[in-house]
Parts: sequence; C-alpha cells; structure tokens
Amino acid sequence: MAAGDAAPAGRPVGLKANAIGFVDALVIGLNATSPAYSLAAVIGPVVALVGIYAPGVMVASFVPMLLIASAFYYLNKVDQDCGTTFSWVTRAMGPWAGWLGGWAITMTGVLVVGSLADVAVSFALLAFGLDGWVDNTFVRQLLTVLLILVMTAVCVIGTELSAKVQNVLILAQVACLLVFVGVALYSVYGGTSKYDAVEPSLSWLNPFGAGGAALTGGLLLGVFIYWGWESAVNLTEEVEDSATAPGKAGLWSTVILLVTYVSVGFAVVAYAGPAFLAENADEEEFVFAQLATDVLGGWDWILLLAVSTSAIASTQTTIIPASRTALSMARRRALPAPYGHISPRFRTPDVSTWWVAGIAITWYLTVSQISSNALFDSLTALSLLIAFYYALTGIACVVYYRRHLFASVHNFLFIGLGPLIGSGLLTWLLVRSVADISDPENSYSGTSWFGLGPPLVIGIGIALVGVVVMIVWRLRAPAFWRERPSVADPDLVHSHGLGKES
Repeated sequence: MAAGDAAPAGRPVGLKANAIGFVDALVIGLNATSPAYSLAAVIGPVVALVGIYAPGVMVASFVPMLLIASAFYYLNKVDQDCGTTFSWVTRAMGPWAGWLGGWAITMTGVLVVGSLADVAVSFALLAFGLDGWVDNTFVRQLLTVLLILVMTAVCVIGTELSAKVQNVLILAQVACLLVFVGVALYSVYGGTSKYDAVEPSLSWLNPFGAGGAALTGGLLLGVFIYWGWESAVNLTEEVEDSATAPGKAGLWSTVILLVTYVSVGFAVVAYAGPAFLAENADEEEFVFAQLATDVLGGWDWILLLAVSTSAIASTQTTIIPASRTALSMARRRALPAPYGHISPRFRTPDVSTWWVAGIAITWYLTVSQISSNALFDSLTALSLLIAFYYALTGIACVVYYRRHLFASVHNFLFIGLGPLIGSGLLTWLLVRSVADISDPENSYSGTSWFGLGPPLVIGIGIALVGVVVMIVWRLRAPAFWRERPSVADPDLVHSHGLGKES
C-alpha cells in the first residue's frame, strides 16, 4: 500500500506496517536522545562534579541503559506493541502498574518537547548571528511553538517522512560533532588552546576516580543523556522484521551513543580543562556555545548548528513514544477511544500526536511565564519519570519470563540478571534523585515550593495527577482493569530460540 493510501474498505485502519527499516529505526533512536544537545546541557555540570573523570561517568551511566535495552529487546520479541512499557508491564504485572508506566512515558514527552524546541531555536539563531532574537522572549517563544507544530505535522504525515528527516539531521549532527572533536584535540596537542588544556589519558575512564558521592551525582545526569533510545522500539509496529529489528536498534543506539559521548567528553575536558568547565557549570548548554567560538572561531556555527539540529530532531522523535503509548492505551481501553484514532490517509496516530503537542506547548508557555529556571526544574523532574518506567520495564521482563530464566545461561544473564541489575541501579538512582531534589537549594531557581525543591514538587504533582486520572477512568471504563497478568508462553519462547540449551 502506498504512503498516502487509506486502508481497504471494511478493514480497520492500523499503523503502516514495514514503513521503515532497521537503519531508519536506529537513526530515530539516536536522534531521540539528542546527542549534541544532551552533551551541551550536561558536560559542564558533570565535569563540575567529577572533573577529568567525566568520560568514565558517561561509561558508567551507559551500563544501566544497556541492561534495560536488553529488557526492551526480549519483551519486544514476544509483544510487538507500540505502547512498549505500558503493554509489557500490563502483560507481566497487571493493569495498574502498566497504566502508570504508560502515564510516565507520555508525561516525559510533555515535559521535554518545549525545552528541546526552545534550545533548537536559540542555537539556530546564534548560528545565524541573530543573538538579539534569542534575548527577545516573544520572538523566541513564537518560533519555538511554530517549530513544535511543524515537527508534529511531520510526525502525522508519515513515519517514512519522519525517518527521512531524521536521517538528514543525524548526519548533520554527527558530522558537526566530529569536526569539533578533531579541531579541539588538534588544538590540545598543538598547544593552541585558549584554556588550561590537559592531554587526554585513559585514566579518565575510571568512573570512581572522583569518589562515590560525585559518581552518584554524575550518574543522575548521565542517565538523562542516554534517555530516548527506546523511540526505535515504539515504532515496532511500523518497522520491518518487527520482532527483532526495533530491539536491536535500541541496543545499538546505546552503544553508538556511548562512543559519541566519550569522544566528545575527552575533547571538551582536554581542550577547556576541568577548572573552566567547573566554574561555568551553571551556564548549562551555553558553555558549549562559548567553546564552539573558541575552538572553531568563525566556523563556530558548525557546532551551534549541531546542537540546534540535535534538538530539532529530538523535538520530533520525543513526540513518537508519547503518541504511540497513548494510542496503545486507547486501543486497550485504558484511555478514551479518540486517542486511538489512526489517520486513514497517513496511517499514523494523528489525534494522540496532536494532543501531545498541544499539552506540551501549553506546559512550555505556562512554565516559562513563571521563569526560565522553572522550565529547567521541570526537566530535572524528568529523571524521576525516566528512572521509574525504565526500572519498571526491567522488572516486567524478569517477571514475565520468570519460568524460563533457568532454562539456559543465556536466559539467566540477559533476560533475568541483566534487566534486574539495571532496574536495581535505576531504582537506587531514583531514590537518590528524590533525596537530592527535595532540597530547594539543588534546584535551578533555588526557591522552595511547599518546603521542597520545585523539581520534586513537579514530579510528585505529575504522579498524583496520573493516579487521579487512572482512578477516574477506572470508574468510568473498567474493562481494561479486568486484564490479568500472564507469563511467557513456552511455545512462543521456544520459537524465539530462548528455550533450554541443547
């Protein structure tokens, strides 16, 4: 069926199967993490915490992501549902836990889309020398809203178009980062850095070099920069070879991100030196803008454009998990039926996609009226939601496959122990994150909301709203809550090569 064709008469409209391939899914998974933007936002604060051991912290942060990616891979093998965590947790642990997992995913999109688009606009304006427009709140926010609407339209028009746009954006982003890394390291070894440059050393890969407390803080930031790779799995119903390709795309995206982050981490720390980065940690992503000018001179637009394209790409791909999860929930009658509507022409979840964009725009404009720091505080609250639904997915994998974990060493390590360790690490980080952001002094605004830090209040507020919505919908439409947990079917497990060792 061609891209613009409707479904045959009498047949329900579904998402377009085989719309994209493995490489497209991989690219979408990579772009959803927004590598250049994530580095710009996190590299300064990480170095402030752990100094030259920033590359090591990025390696350590990769571990729980890889272990949870394994859970996504094996759960996707038995259930190719675009709702991912929602569907899997419901299957393994019941509707209450599944609904909360789905709510967490949709809310992450709402919280972050506006900020991503704002950064995309700001860095694009800087790249074109329009610095004054960045300081004009009305102009910047207007362009941000327009960007969200354009990226939402791309998502609705079709998955193939989304993939083509993402392919271009990832190439531009990676190329710009590689240029920056090359020039920065050349300056370090050539002695032309404007700062107290330090030659790279393999000892920087030691995540424990700065001590345990610093490592914990660094890991909390590190989890954020890897978040988003599972967007590839949310497209499982639209990817060729849906039982394995989306899961592999998720796994490989985490590995590619590791290489990218460690490379840029080495270049930034070596060129600027830990002292400068620590002193300017509060400047967030604009430290990257300064380094772009210092490293590339008149060509600084290259790195500025990398951050902009990174944020543009992530603005689009972050909408995908939220909209597909809402679609999946509506199909199971866990949300009102309109959220499950699929465009007959484009074969995409048009209603849920526009709803996600609309709520995200409202959140962005409302929180921005409070202050720019309040917007950053809402991003900090993301760590709670991310750690929650990732940990929940890892536990669901172990619970669902519990009768098959000891069938082979492979099953025990990759389906049982790995996801369980990943969930444990993320749960620990979740608890530490709650403890840290409960202190108002650890927020961007430094203010107190109800005696707590704003990020924790935002996180608790979103959780409570979710519980209220869940209970109300449970009373209005109880059908979904009659579903009962299940275990992996032996025949299905064996068909995927996960049975007993011969």
